[in-house]
Amino acid sequence: MVSPDSDRTLDEQAGVVVRCQDNASVGVRFCDRFSFDRDSVHYAVEARAPALTARVNEVVAWTRDSDLARFLEELAADYQGWDGERRWQTDDRDLIVSAVFRSGGHVGLTWTLRPWPKDAGGWSASVTTWLEAGEQMSALAADVRHFLAPSREASP
Repeated sequence: MVSPDSDRTLDEQAGVVVRCQDNASVGVRFCDRFSFDRDSVHYAVEARAPALTARVNEVVAWTRDSDLARFLEELAADYQGWDGERRWQTDDRDLIVSAVFRSGGHVGLTWTLRPWPKDAGGWSASVTTWLEAGEQMSALAADVRHFLAPSREASP
């Protein structure tokens, strides 16, 4: 989702940028997308906040599994709210997204990056972005679906 004050547009080079509506210095960026085959899409995820920059270089999205775009679409469809926390993660658990709903129609998405989650001494970093439950969530879901769409150029 590209913020209205940005001159960047959604494309494979720029990726998808999610900015917190409460604090524009907090955000997440999906970028550097590539694919080896039709079964997966690889990409990087960057998280930033004041005094924090973190990046996971190779997150894998499998086309056969429940994907991030579907998770975000379900959140957008429940724009009137829900109780508790909802959660999605990659198979490797290097990207975890949790969502909460707060009064006033806003969704808090906490993006947790954990490269090499099974290695001792690994690290993790999280940022939370707040978006409007309806329009902004729907736009984000559509942008992520476009970004993660399997490449037509990948070999079978």
